[in-house]
Amino acid sequence: MTPDILAALQAAKEAKRPVALLTRLSDGQQRLWPDAEVPAPLAEAAAAALRDDAAGNVTLDGEAWFIHPHNPPLRLIVVGAVHIAQALVPMAQAVGFAVTVVDPRRAWATAERFPGITLIHEWTDDAVAALAPDSRTAVVTLTHDPKLDDPGLDVALKSDCFYIGALGSRRTHAKRVARLVEAGHGEAALARIHAPVGLNIAAVTAPEIALSILAEVVAARRGAALAQRAAPAAAA
Repeated sequence: MTPDILAALQAAKEAKRPVALLTRLSDGQQRLWPDAEVPAPLAEAAAAALRDDAAGNVTLDGEAWFIHPHNPPLRLIVVGAVHIAQALVPMAQAVGFAVTVVDPRRAWATAERFPGITLIHEWTDDAVAALAPDSRTAVVTLTHDPKLDDPGLDVALKSDCFYIGALGSRRTHAKRVARLVEAGHGEAALARIHAPVGLNIAAVTAPEIALSILAEVVAARRGAALAQRAAPAAAA
């Protein structure tokens, strides 16, 4: 690996920008995609490797290439240190997410309730903004309190995060949508919110609800059709 390639790879890592290292096996020549222009089939293979988090080989014009994806870490930002969060956090960690819990209520967001987890006690908009959600980040709001959930959702909707979920009934969400419309968000942005959060598996207990949430997060990440929803309508 040349010093230039190494420096570019490190810069992409620090910027949390997905890149794929392409190595031609015949001579070891390397390129960093999408920084370097490459033939369309090679670019498509690199994009697929980043999407699937899977390295692999591809042959182009008789030349074998090895594609090594370098993705930012998968992250889950949970707003609300509630019982559902206590069940969701270890599940999310088990499937590879780095988890942060945001809740200004220090009596809820404690190391005893969330051992080994990064806890942020700032107000939700400041906390989520500081975490800078990217295309590898999911944001879930669970407090059921507009004063805490709405500011976090406002920031998430302005980010590139791949999933946004919010706890609450359809009636609660209709009121939420109306508030977010007043805050300046349009229909396309609001359609990004999965609410009521989680897949419809008739979940009742906190662990069951957590399971439904994580399943929907994974489905959204993988592009599964079951994660798609119709756009919500604002309350009259």
